[in-house]
Amino acid sequence: MRPSLAGSRPALPRRDSLRACCIAATAWLACGVLPDAHAQVYRWVDDEGVIHLSSEKPPPGVQAERLDIKGASASQRSAASSTGRGASGSNRPAPAPASPQQLAERQELLGRLRNRECVIALEALERKTGGTEPTSAGEIKRLQQTAELNCSQDPVHRREQEAMAARLRVANGPACAEARNRLADLMAKGSAAPREQVRAQQAFVDEYCTPPVR
Repeated sequence: MRPSLAGSRPALPRRDSLRACCIAATAWLACGVLPDAHAQVYRWVDDEGVIHLSSEKPPPGVQAERLDIKGASASQRSAASSTGRGASGSNRPAPAPASPQQLAERQELLGRLRNRECVIALEALERKTGGTEPTSAGEIKRLQQTAELNCSQDPVHRREQEAMAARLRVANGPACAEARNRLADLMAKGSAAPREQVRAQQAFVDEYCTPPVR
């Protein structure tokens, strides 16, 4: 039995009732770009506010956030130290190259981060072009460019990302806010709600009100 909101199953919220998304920020390891990075992902925001994600170092002078994948193993570090001077002629040991596993992990992480930025940009575009939120041509352009840079060019994957953006709108809409509040009331200390009712409400929230990206 499905739990109900005001006696009915909640429909997709209208554009004029959508709230701004509350997306938890991804934790980043912020630091300068090092010349010997082998298995890292870089994230930076350009002068127009467009979000870039890449396995390649950003242009010179650009301050980027860097997420390291996995460091070299002890044996790799030992081998690197035994090589003596690096190519630059300093006493700094030459870095060990990234392993195939590190490279695969980097590509997997890069794909997940691009998917996240794509879905968030698509959701915001839909919300802001609905005409119910203050926006500007510059903001719309920034979101469009972020989507173009990070969304998939594969038609099937792109449809999946658009579906995720629709789910994100629902999860952050008023119907799901009400559903989560209802669940909190049912689970509050002293509540005499039947266990089955709590389980049904929890199942509803899990199915319809969990953001596909955070």
